[in-house]
Amino acid sequence: VQLQASGGGSVQAGGSLRLSCAASGGSFSTYNMGWFRQTPGMEREFVAAISWSGASTYYADSVKGRFTISRDNGKNMVYLQMNSLKPEDTAVYFCAADISGTWYSQSGRDEYEYWGRGTLVTVSS
Repeated sequence: VQLQASGGGSVQAGGSLRLSCAASGGSFSTYNMGWFRQTPGMEREFVAAISWSGASTYYADSVKGRFTISRDNGKNMVYLQMNSLKPEDTAVYFCAADISGTWYSQSGRDEYEYWGRGTLVTVSS
């Protein structure tokens, strides 16, 4: 499974960005997907997750109500719509795939087997 995140950039506080993650190989429609982020010197932290069907989602408290995760299984894509961005959202964002096939609101780094390269989001005040 190969994952490639894109869509990062620079935006002012209060602005919006949409991240995309393209998946190839494997059976994307059976994978739970997640977004994580990382800043220098900090551990990679959970942002959002979506079940293989798209029916269930789970968010970190810090982004709840501002970010929306979605997926298109026909296109092997997962998205992260980020609104009302804050400077503290600045980070490298990573998409990840969990191939277990079981949804339980996966939020731990070790629950995801495949990771893509990140995309940088910079929010200025």
